Amino acid sequence: MSAEPAPKEVVILGASGGIGDALLRHYAAQPGVEAIHAVSRSGTASAPGPVISHKAEITDEDSLAALAARVEAPDLVIVATGILSDGTALRPEKSLKQQSLPAFEQVFAVNTFGPALVAKHLLPRMPRDRRAVFAALSARVGSISDNRLGGWHAYRASKAALNMLLRNYAIEMARTHPQLICAGLHPGTVDTDLSRPFSRAVPKEKLFTADHAASCLAQVIADLHPGVSGQVFDWAGKVIPA
Repeated sequence: MSAEPAPKEVVILGASGGIGDALLRHYAAQPGVEAIHAVSRSGTASAPGPVISHKAEITDEDSLAALAARVEAPDLVIVATGILSDGTALRPEKSLKQQSLPAFEQVFAVNTFGPALVAKHLLPRMPRDRRAVFAALSARVGSISDNRLGGWHAYRASKAALNMLLRNYAIEMARTHPQLICAGLHPGTVDTDLSRPFSRAVPKEKLFTADHAASCLAQVIADLHPGVSGQVFDWAGKVIPA
């Protein structure tokens, strides 16, 4: 187990989603956490403890700039947003013939461009003189070398692009924030709205509750060190190859 102390100021984007809400409740219960900025589109995410709700949209740069102005020096930022389908027209592609520009634009906006804008506005505010972590939910299917099945073109590509951005940020931020860690996190298959339509064939023991996933991811975050910045880790702390 890591000896790293709990973060003092936490920002969680997507705090009203399944994993985001579980992470919010996890950190709200940790001694030593002084403030948790719970960011969601509705601005209503909450939990008992030092929680401050904010309304922001990760694809709206003005709202992210306003959010950044309201936080001090967060030592943990988690982007817990993501999209795979919308229950109607947007669904993972089984064939290249099912690809469409609107689907690519929608998936990349949430999974790649949004986290990039969050990084633009929040990474510079993170402390330079102590350990800090910027983490974003990624996915094992974003690994190019691990891809054996194909399909899910927009989702796979958006997560692969996110992983590249995290690596870029790790390199750039190391010049000014030597103790800052940028990392992607794969939570496993979690029983949330995102994965529920596609998890029927997942064995029960491999389908996690949001609370279990949040607990695992928090431990992975606690164990990270600057030497691994820019990599992607699964819920058990194992590196996912690029």
